[in-house]
Amino acid sequence: MDFTHDAHTEELRQRLLTFMDEHVYPAESVFAQQSRAGEPWTTPPVMEELKDKARSQGLWNLFLPGADGAGLTNLQYAPLAEITGRSPRIAPEALNCSAPDTGNMEVLSMFATEQQRKDWLEPLLAGRIRSAFAMTEPDVASSDATNIATRIERDGSDYVINGHKWWITGALNPNARIFIVMGKTDPDAERHRQQSMILVPRDTPGLEIRRGMTVYGYDDSDHGGHAELTLTDVRVPAHNLIGGEGDGFAIAQARLGPGRIHHCMRTIGIAERAIELMCRRAADRVAFGKPLAGQGVVRDWIAEARVRLEQLRLLVLKAAWLMDTSPEGAKGAHTEIQAIKIATPTTVEWILDKAIQVHGAAGLSQDIPLAQWAAQVRTLRFADGPDEVHKASLARKEIKRWAQ
Repeated sequence: MDFTHDAHTEELRQRLLTFMDEHVYPAESVFAQQSRAGEPWTTPPVMEELKDKARSQGLWNLFLPGADGAGLTNLQYAPLAEITGRSPRIAPEALNCSAPDTGNMEVLSMFATEQQRKDWLEPLLAGRIRSAFAMTEPDVASSDATNIATRIERDGSDYVINGHKWWITGALNPNARIFIVMGKTDPDAERHRQQSMILVPRDTPGLEIRRGMTVYGYDDSDHGGHAELTLTDVRVPAHNLIGGEGDGFAIAQARLGPGRIHHCMRTIGIAERAIELMCRRAADRVAFGKPLAGQGVVRDWIAEARVRLEQLRLLVLKAAWLMDTSPEGAKGAHTEIQAIKIATPTTVEWILDKAIQVHGAAGLSQDIPLAQWAAQVRTLRFADGPDEVHKASLARKEIKRWAQ
C-alpha cells in the first residue's frame, strides 16, 4: 500500500487548500449570519457564490468516479474529502460533494435510465437542485432495512406509495426537488427482494413534509434539516422505478459503501480542525499562572488526540485502497468499511470532547463550532447503520474465519 499522493491528487489538494483559505473560511461567519437572517430551511446566498467559484476552479463533483464525476479513485478523493471536512457546514456543499446528494447521484449514475438521468442526475451534477433519500421510518427498526414498511404498489401504468418516514436529511429545503423513496413492492418475496426504490418529485400530491427534527437541539436548518414526512396515495409513473422490482436492498448497499467512507474522510477533517483549535486555545489561555499548554493533562489530551487520529486515518486510507484495488470493489473492503464506520465517530467524539474541555464554557457555545460538530458526529453512530449492526456483522465474519 502506497499512500503517497500522485501528481494529480497533489495538484487538486493544493488548489483546494487555497480555495479553503481564500473563500471557505472567510465565508463561515457570513454563512452563519445569513442562516439566522434568512428563511428557515433555505440555503444562504453565499453558498451559491462559493459554488460558482468552486466550479470555475475545477473543484466540482470530486466524489464521483467515472465520466459523470471527476474520475478520482477513493484513495485520490480521501485527502480532498478530509480537507472539506474542516468546514463541514460549507465546503462539501460548495464543491457539490455533500450528502445526501452524493449518494443519490451515485445511485442515479449506476442504475438510472436515460430519462431519469436527464431529469434528475444532470441537474444534480450541475448543482441546480438538491435531493433527499427517504428510507428510515419511525414505526420499525430501520437498522434492519428489510423492516421498511412503506408500500409501493403497482396500479396500471403507475405506482402508488403509502408510508411514514423520518430523519430524511435535506428534505425541508425547498430546492430538494426529488426524493428517492425506499419501500416494499412485494412483502411475500425473499427477504432481500421485497424492497424497491422509486423517484418521487417534491410537488407530487400526497407527499407531506410534517416537521423538522432536531439533533441535540440543532435543527440544521441551513442544510435543509431532517424531516418527518408522510406519503399518502402518492402516485408516480412506473418509469420512476430505479432498476427493477426487488432491487432496492441491493441498490441501498451499493449506495451506502461509498457513503460510509466519505463520512469518515470528512470527519477526519473535523478532528484535525478540532485539534488545531485545541492547541491554539491551550497556547493562548492562562490559568493558575501558566498557559493551559503547560498543564500535563492538556498535553496528554493533545498527544493522545494526534495518535488516535493518525491511526484512524491509516485505517480509512486502507479501506479506500482496498475499494479501488479489490476485484470486488467495495465488497472487497467490507470488513474495513465496517471498521472505519465503527471507529470514526467514537474516535472523533473523544477528540471533540477534549477540545471542548480545553475551551471551557466557550466550547459549549455557538461562538465556537465544537458543540455543533459534536452533535453532528454523534449522529454518525446511527447514520448508514448503527455501530452495533456493524460490530455484529464484523464479529460474525471474524468468528467464521477462525472457526473454519
